[in-house]
Amino acid sequence: QVQLVESGGGLVQAGGSLRLSCAASGRTFSVGAMGWFRQAPGKERQFVARIKTNAGLTYYEEFVKGRFTMSRDNAKNTVYLQMNSLKPEDTAVYYCNGEGKILGKWEYKYWGQGTQVTVSS
Repeated sequence: QVQLVESGGGLVQAGGSLRLSCAASGRTFSVGAMGWFRQAPGKERQFVARIKTNAGLTYYEEFVKGRFTMSRDNAKNTVYLQMNSLKPEDTAVYYCNGEGKILGKWEYKYWGQGTQVTVSS
């Protein structure tokens, strides 16, 4: 199995920054791309960013482009989400995700417990 543990959430004023971390443990060799999702109260979970395993290629949802940067340290089995210029609408629980194979297909298989990010206006 794979365990993902997020950290780094907290309360910040609008315009501020936070860096989230997600440490993977267990059978990490079975994990593919890693991603960040978020869920605000009363809303569905939404994709934020994704990073591929080897080349480090990143993809971002439009609403975070230019403000958030995702990176990974393969030696530490850790991914990061640097969040700058935070807005109140970024307030949500942020979840780390690791892709794994389900019935031969890469799926969003592994999830962390989430870390709360609150941006005050």
